[in-house]
Amino acid sequence: MRANFRLQRLFIDTPLSAETRHEVASEQFNYLANVLRLEAGANVLVFNGRDGEWLAQITFPSRKKIVLALTEQTRPQPPASDLHYLFAPLKVGRLDYLIQKAVEMGAGLLQPVMTQHVQGKITNLDRLRANVTEAAEQCGVLSIPEVSEPRKLADILERWPSDRRIIFCDESDEGQNPLPILSKISERKLALLVGPEGGFSEEERALLHSLAFVTAIPLGPRILRADTAAVAAMAVIQAAVGDWQ
Repeated sequence: MRANFRLQRLFIDTPLSAETRHEVASEQFNYLANVLRLEAGANVLVFNGRDGEWLAQITFPSRKKIVLALTEQTRPQPPASDLHYLFAPLKVGRLDYLIQKAVEMGAGLLQPVMTQHVQGKITNLDRLRANVTEAAEQCGVLSIPEVSEPRKLADILERWPSDRRIIFCDESDEGQNPLPILSKISERKLALLVGPEGGFSEEERALLHSLAFVTAIPLGPRILRADTAAVAAMAVIQAAVGDWQ
C-alpha cells in the first residue's frame, strides 16, 4: 500500500495501536497548531518505526495541549531495509541533503566513515538522527534507519562481516557501466561505500581492492559530486540487486 501524502505525517516514539491516545511533544504541538494551524478533528498520520502507520485525529484537551486519538491502521509495518550506507561526511548543507536522499532511497543503516581525504565531520549525531526522522516523515518511509557513530575506514574494514558485500564507487575505475558488475553479485546482504569529494587515497583504494568482500563499480562517464554519486549509486544498486526487483 502506498503512502498518503495528502496528510501530515508524524514520528511518535511510543507504542501505537487502535483506540490509544498520545500527547504530542511541545515542538510537534507548535508545528501542528501554530505552523499548520490544524484544528480539532483534523486528521494526521503517525508512525513509530515498529507498528506501521496509523490515522489519528487531533483533539485539544487544553489550549496548550494536543492529544492524538488513533482510529485505524493505514499501512502495516514493512520489513526494514537491509542496505547499509557508508559515507564520508560532507559539509553541513550538503550532508543534510545526502542523509535525506539516503533515507528516501532505502538505506537501513547510515555509517559515517572517516577517510584520509574527508572534508566534513559529524559533530552532532542527534541532529543527524533528527534529519533522518524528518526525511522519513516527508517521504513516507515507515522504518527509521539506524545512525552509527563515525569510524575510520580501516577500522570498519578490519571488523567487517564477510557475509555482507561492500560495493564501493571507484572514481578511478576504467569502465563506465556498473550493471555487468552488479549482475554477478549473489549476496543479498549489501553495503554501499561512497568516498569524499577528494576521492579515496591510493592506499585506501588498494586496501579496498584487496578484500574479497568488496566490489568496485564505476558510475558512468561523468564526474559526480559525492552527494550526487550517492543517489546515483543507490538507484542503480536498488534496481540491479536491491529491493526494486
